[in-house]
Amino acid sequence: MKTIFEALRWASSYLTEAGRDRNAAEILLTDQLNIDRSKLLASFHDVISESDFARFKKSVELHHQGVPVQYITGKESFYGREFSVNEHVLIPRPETEEVVEAVLSEAERVFHGTDRLKAVDVGTGSGAIAVTLALESPRFSVTATDISEQALSTARHNADRLGAKVDFLCGDLLEPLIARQKKADVIVSNPPYISEEDMRTLSDVVRLHEPAGALTDGADGLQFYKRFMKEIPSVIADQALVVFEIGWTQGNAVKDMFHRFFPDADVRVKKDLNGKDRIVCAVIEQHS
Repeated sequence: MKTIFEALRWASSYLTEAGRDRNAAEILLTDQLNIDRSKLLASFHDVISESDFARFKKSVELHHQGVPVQYITGKESFYGREFSVNEHVLIPRPETEEVVEAVLSEAERVFHGTDRLKAVDVGTGSGAIAVTLALESPRFSVTATDISEQALSTARHNADRLGAKVDFLCGDLLEPLIARQKKADVIVSNPPYISEEDMRTLSDVVRLHEPAGALTDGADGLQFYKRFMKEIPSVIADQALVVFEIGWTQGNAVKDMFHRFFPDADVRVKKDLNGKDRIVCAVIEQHS
């Protein structure tokens, strides 16, 4: 029989050996025992049951092999809420919380005094952006699209569990809106922007386990932005706010793309908390 301390010590050293994050051991054990971290630390000398240790050991071995902790526990925190995640969806990142912040602040600036805004989250994955926008701002009427039915199923589950009203549509980029002649005031997306070349440099935890179609366009990382430029005019009314998450080297390329397709657009590149280009916001006026 092992104590909690001994179980953690074994797991931390086993994971460190494989170059994994040793803190994963704590996350996996708190999840297995269904307790928080402070309770875990206070229970160091308690004996862990054989069945709990066996399940914990299995989780640790999965992470040792490279499976992300979030796929093992089935959850990740985003904007203060817990989202269900699985191998069909990208794991939400802290940088994407900053995309939500940008949408909320820019929408307030651009559409000040407007009660209702139609927002669409394109390539919603787990639904993190769409659900958060619906819950953070009652003025947003939110639609979310994804090409993957499995991703949409996860997003729907998150919306239901968190009590968010979101309309989900299956299809490629903005096509589901174009087909239904739906218009949007706000378009937000965290598209696959990692280039094929940069994919090779990612850790195997990300590269081999998160859905490749949500990470890369298989080319230079800019292909989805180019497609957006062609589809955006079909779904916007007089004025629209477009907010994209980007790779840290893509700020100028995406900004130039906006100016090429929408010469009068007001385009801003915003940095993330690490001081890297991460978000492009564009206000587009459509003249009939």
